[in-house]
Amino acid sequence: MQADVVVLGAGMVGVSVAVHLQKRGKAVALIDRRQPGEETSYGNGGLVQREAVFPHPFPREFAEIWRIAKNRSVDAYYHLSGLPGLAGPLFGYWRNSAPRRHARIAARWSTLIATCTAEHKALAEEAGATELLRPVGYLRAFTDAATMDAELEKAERARTLGVNSVPLTGAELGEMEPHLSGGFIGALHWTDPYAVDDPHALTMSYFGLFQRLGGQFALGDAATLQRNRGGWRVSTADGGTVEAAEAVVALGIWSTEVTGRFGYKPPLFGKRGYHLHFKPRGNASLSRPVASNGFLLAPMRRGIRLTTGAEFARRTAAPTPVQLARAEPIARRIFPLGEPVEPAPWMGTRPCTPDMLPIIGRTPGQPLLWCAFGHAHQGFTLGPTTGRLVAEMMTGDAPFVDPTPFQAERF
Repeated sequence: MQADVVVLGAGMVGVSVAVHLQKRGKAVALIDRRQPGEETSYGNGGLVQREAVFPHPFPREFAEIWRIAKNRSVDAYYHLSGLPGLAGPLFGYWRNSAPRRHARIAARWSTLIATCTAEHKALAEEAGATELLRPVGYLRAFTDAATMDAELEKAERARTLGVNSVPLTGAELGEMEPHLSGGFIGALHWTDPYAVDDPHALTMSYFGLFQRLGGQFALGDAATLQRNRGGWRVSTADGGTVEAAEAVVALGIWSTEVTGRFGYKPPLFGKRGYHLHFKPRGNASLSRPVASNGFLLAPMRRGIRLTTGAEFARRTAAPTPVQLARAEPIARRIFPLGEPVEPAPWMGTRPCTPDMLPIIGRTPGQPLLWCAFGHAHQGFTLGPTTGRLVAEMMTGDAPFVDPTPFQAERF
């Protein structure tokens, strides 16, 4: 198979890169070890998070650090065996979460987030999938006044960056979501995000657009990438090869296993997450995702998806869905969950960087090898944005977002 560009990784980011390159006249081959959209893109909370203008910081206050250190919380869990290998990246993450540093990082990050709904809408229109983008936003529901006040203050800061929200009383929350319980005193309705009740279907719709534009897909092992007559070659599962002048690495947490072979290994680390679907009891329903108590309940085609926060572990460690076990009884008090739909939880790993910004651009020392990874919690949200940005840089168009803060050379 011959191509102008080979894109490694067929999650939301890789598929979006492939679509945008194909639209700009490049012949693209998309390679993954699995079918498109079956890794981390599959398991998110089903949100295009326009409100996420402030990247998730590392806790700075002693009380919060101590709460997480006890390793009993719902939102964060760690393996002691995994901490030595994570010490360097986590220290950088903690350092960059200092208020002044975090504010500078957020200003750069928000330039990407500001584009996410428009870029998703544009691709969904071309793919014929706009019905998957539900403009209903999502809710953060609160049981204590201090947490609600802090979130309302955050919402006011986000409003200066063009993000809309509506505070709700407990009674107003009850009217909006009558099947919720749990003694909520109020909520914040982030109104700008899209809710997606089948994230995999959305990724596949963009993949279908890529194929209709003439793009090619093959199962293959990205670890076989090698230089080839000034370009690149990668092996496919059927024993063939793909040859291309340029390559894009969009492999999420596995990206550095490829780039490291060519001299670039940034301090990427993972935050693992889990989900499990439940049937709702009786006629119970949710009209939009609801976040509370360190987890998210999201209405999906398969049922109510319960998603967890962050787990820190060695990349090869066996799944330990401790947070799901902690969250489920609380979730059942909030919403009438029935039986699980799947026999076992799903697990994925969010690819994170110490400065909370993705790596987008040329690989240092390898001008024909491009990076598109490190989006942490927002790979699903920022896939189309990253796809367009990478394609514009690769084809010499003026980038619609300044790519400088995301360049690989910073690590």
